[in-house]
Amino acid sequence: MHSPPRPRAPFLITGLVCASLSLVLLVLVAVSWSPLMSLDTTVAETLHRDAVSEPGLVQVNRVLTDWVWDPWTMRVLTAVVVIALWWRGSRLLAGWVAATSLFATLVQQGLKAAVGRERPRWLDPVDSAHYAAFPSGHVMTAVVTCGLLMWLLRLHGAQPALWWGWLVLAVISVAGVALTRVYLGVHWLSDVVGGVLLGGTVVALSVAAYSAYTGRARRPAGDEETPL
Repeated sequence: MHSPPRPRAPFLITGLVCASLSLVLLVLVAVSWSPLMSLDTTVAETLHRDAVSEPGLVQVNRVLTDWVWDPWTMRVLTAVVVIALWWRGSRLLAGWVAATSLFATLVQQGLKAAVGRERPRWLDPVDSAHYAAFPSGHVMTAVVTCGLLMWLLRLHGAQPALWWGWLVLAVISVAGVALTRVYLGVHWLSDVVGGVLLGGTVVALSVAAYSAYTGRARRPAGDEETPL
């Protein structure tokens, strides 16, 4: 039995802030704003030079990005959680988590198609990736998965040690996958930042919407707010 829904205002505010920052970044990427493009290029070239000279480190990064933090790994984890929630009778919550994850994937793919940003190109690549660059699908999927699981732990009254432990693991995972994508030369810095902001937007607004929906459903019949 999980605890009552928490106030939705903090989640709503967080979602709107992330959405606003995402929109600003999206516009800057779309118009190829020179300072941002310069920063992206500098970071990419610096990391690529290091990657070319460190084949062992490249292999470690490829294992992490292709297996540990791969989007399909994250989706399988989400699917396991959804099945567990459904099995325990939390059908609404299970559907909500599944729908949020699916929506995030659709947003991600839609933006990739709309922006059509090219990935970094190298004469001596250490890895490869396909489709458009912005936003990073690896990073956005990691943020959505980790964010939803953090919410579920809090919603079900997890012990503080467990919740904080997952928070540390989530931060390491998101930062780690972001670094691997840029280090391997398949994404620009702004791609992974966009993935973080968009993932945060989806999770925060989904949690706020769930809190609003369940709060209204729990309100006794006839208990409506009096208009001012």
